[in-house]
Amino acid sequence: MHDLGVIEGDGIGPEVTAAALEVVSAAAERFGFEFTATHHDLGADHYLETGVALSAGDVERLRTHDALLLGAVGDPRVPPGVLERGLIVALRVAFRQSVNLRPARLYPGVTSPVAGVTPENCDLVIVRENTEGLYAGGGSTVHGGTPNATAVQTSVTTAAATRECVEFAFRLAAARRKRLTLCHKTNILVEAGRLWERVVEEVGADYPDVERDYVHADAMCLHLPLNPGRFDVVVTDNLFGDIVSDLAATVIGGLGVAAGSNFNPRGTAPSMFEPIHGSAPDIAGRGWANPAAAIFSAALCLASLGERSAALACEAATVSVLAELPALAGSDMGVSTAEIGRRVAERVATTSPDDEGRSLMSALAALAPVR
Repeated sequence: MHDLGVIEGDGIGPEVTAAALEVVSAAAERFGFEFTATHHDLGADHYLETGVALSAGDVERLRTHDALLLGAVGDPRVPPGVLERGLIVALRVAFRQSVNLRPARLYPGVTSPVAGVTPENCDLVIVRENTEGLYAGGGSTVHGGTPNATAVQTSVTTAAATRECVEFAFRLAAARRKRLTLCHKTNILVEAGRLWERVVEEVGADYPDVERDYVHADAMCLHLPLNPGRFDVVVTDNLFGDIVSDLAATVIGGLGVAAGSNFNPRGTAPSMFEPIHGSAPDIAGRGWANPAAAIFSAALCLASLGERSAALACEAATVSVLAELPALAGSDMGVSTAEIGRRVAERVATTSPDDEGRSLMSALAALAPVR
């Protein structure tokens, strides 16, 4: 029995989450496992009603689950940063979700907007440190509202959190194609960059078979779309990972197909799985949201719970439906969010879960800790 906590969130979050849960239900029926889904009312409406984004009681209730599914967070009625930092970042820190996994694989039948990118040369995973950097540091502004306004934002980098992220990245690279790239800005962020380089060197000594590479963050934005086949596992800090993974999502067809995981590699608390797209309040309720990213994220969740075959079947079924859509987002998809979820759920019952060795699902199932 797998105990899932569900935060549907805002905007299109409830729609894509409902589709993902329908697919998980189909996988459970086919592969013979059981799960429960407990919904937690967190997000913009909850914040506007209570003035609290996430309470200590919410954290303890969520902690009891094996894993968490998150739809999307964000609402124009709430100032920027309140929900993002007060809910998502707070959960990442509270549950030691030190690793953010963002796969960037171009699937057969999906066309990249970048010429020359094909399924054969685009399959990488961005491993982003998830609890520190500029996201954890404080900030202050003096002389606000005047011509002399001065804002200071602090970035925090510790060896402990960096090592936990880098260790997982090496483990993942060893389970995949044995290539790891550090992405940073060591020529400008000298102190933080030196710490990252030292940790990669120390951990890499335990993985002599994994080839190491380094790319500046700005250079990554050039190399990734032009030559994605150069990369397998990319490990980077919080801010750079946030930016580069959105670029990678564009390369593979858009945010509607980009999955994400906030991962606790020690198994001491639940991991949280979410599509990397936002809440898209402008299209909420119209059925125009592509649920593929949410379904892929749910498949990552299943993999982390040891349901490898189910995860692979969910992935393959989603890919087969995506290949039939005339567009990957909006009304041009020709079918609704719910209809895509229904089609994927139906195909999970018959789709072969065979893995050709390229799926992150297999590697994650092998590396995931047992809680």
